[in-house]
Amino acid sequence: MPNRGVNMSKIAIITDSNSGVTQSQAQELGIFVVPMPFRINEEDFFEDINLTQEQFYQKLENDASVSTSQPSPDSLMTLWDKVLKDYDQIIYIPMSSGLSGSCQSATMIANEEYEGKVFVVDNQRISVTQRQSALDAKAMADAGYSAKEIVDKLIETKFDSSIYIMLDTLYYLKKGGRITPAAAALGTLLRLKPVLQIQGEKLDAFAKARTSSQGKSIMINAIKADIENRFGGADKMDVNIACAYTKDLDSANEWKKEIEAAFPGMEIEMDPLSLSVACHIGPGALAVTVSQKLHF
Repeated sequence: MPNRGVNMSKIAIITDSNSGVTQSQAQELGIFVVPMPFRINEEDFFEDINLTQEQFYQKLENDASVSTSQPSPDSLMTLWDKVLKDYDQIIYIPMSSGLSGSCQSATMIANEEYEGKVFVVDNQRISVTQRQSALDAKAMADAGYSAKEIVDKLIETKFDSSIYIMLDTLYYLKKGGRITPAAAALGTLLRLKPVLQIQGEKLDAFAKARTSSQGKSIMINAIKADIENRFGGADKMDVNIACAYTKDLDSANEWKKEIEAAFPGMEIEMDPLSLSVACHIGPGALAVTVSQKLHF
């Protein structure tokens, strides 16, 4: 896609807090973030508004009843209306439609109430790769691309990413009904460290590791294989590598060093996983992601 630099529309980029982008980071980056709602012990909370990471994990470890929901139509329309006072068009990048109904709801509202003004992009991502999509969209908007060109590029490249996550516990997968109690009990007994994969729209089992170090090796090798087989080689000009974690920052810092050693010369971003992911996998998880860099 050639760099035109002639688009006159002022385009705003909005994502949701599943991207891991905080409200303060959003201001620095020049984008907007919709906070995801939570229901915890019959109370309503919003990520990064009245619910911090620390408060969330404290509630989770106290065995609180935690459920996620999608942003209400009113909250979306209120934000869109506010942003459209200063911008001509909006590109909204919510979490993958395969993991939540929020994308479908937003698309319906945009088509019915904001035709030509709000473009909802289902580019099948979450967490660090969703954040990368928002940053790519912002860079393209700043470079003068039209909303249609940005949307087309994000859709064209939507499967050009992977996330691998090693869990510290099976408890929360069992609690959420994603694995059977028997499978969770067996995994706990054998002290297994399951490695999950998000590629496209689904959270899938990828491998079972006996130890944390084996799990880390599995994830690093999986990233190397993706780079080699899907993205044409590990040139730092062509891929973004990032890592993420739930709660345990010390372990995450060690993990980041291991990734930097595995991919020398590459700049590795690190962010906490969003709370909507964390509520399903629990504290102590480590993740690594790769996405193909967009060239435009």
